Amino acid sequence: MGREFLGLFEEWADSYDDSVAGVDPEYKAVFENYDMILNEVAKCAFGNILEFGVGTGNLSKKLMDSGYQVTGIEPSPAMREKAARKLPSLILHEGDFIDFPLPAEPIHTVTSSFAFHHLTDVEKEKAVIQYAELLRAMGKIVFADTLFETAERKELAIKEAQDQGYLDLAEDLQREYYTTLPEMRRIFTANGFRVTFEQMNDFCWLIIAVKN
Repeated sequence: MGREFLGLFEEWADSYDDSVAGVDPEYKAVFENYDMILNEVAKCAFGNILEFGVGTGNLSKKLMDSGYQVTGIEPSPAMREKAARKLPSLILHEGDFIDFPLPAEPIHTVTSSFAFHHLTDVEKEKAVIQYAELLRAMGKIVFADTLFETAERKELAIKEAQDQGYLDLAEDLQREYYTTLPEMRRIFTANGFRVTFEQMNDFCWLIIAVKN
């Protein structure tokens, strides 16, 4: 459920906004076009939003600025503290992609940015099954996350990071559960969604899944 990475989230909270801004050269390509990517997620969302992996609240702010009611789910206390300071009016709960309090209001869009890869493929499908039950017809899942077109492309990205001396990035790509586009497509289509993918940088894809 991603909680095995909770210690990393706690350590990263203070420097996360610098990382996504491109200050860390190892992760500059991962977060290239970060602001534009969050804008695209917000543009594709509608209605009441359930956001997973809120982090420091960057996507939440985009969604709230667009006039949406956002319920945020975040497992890391340090990240929740950062988000609450940034957005005092954000509805924010402890939880993760699979274990979370159900909102009282109907949810129209489920969103997340740079977080779904913390789940194994089995857990990803378990989460999508839950969202299929939560959403009505035409409800959406809008995620931005690192994907690879093939397993071979993932291995190449690891090698490229190692060759550049980006050993933290290489370790990250091997440690976490970055999946492939075909597997993500299978998960969504098998559970009643029409899904499209748009590449946003060398690592990140915009995933839009609409419930049948």
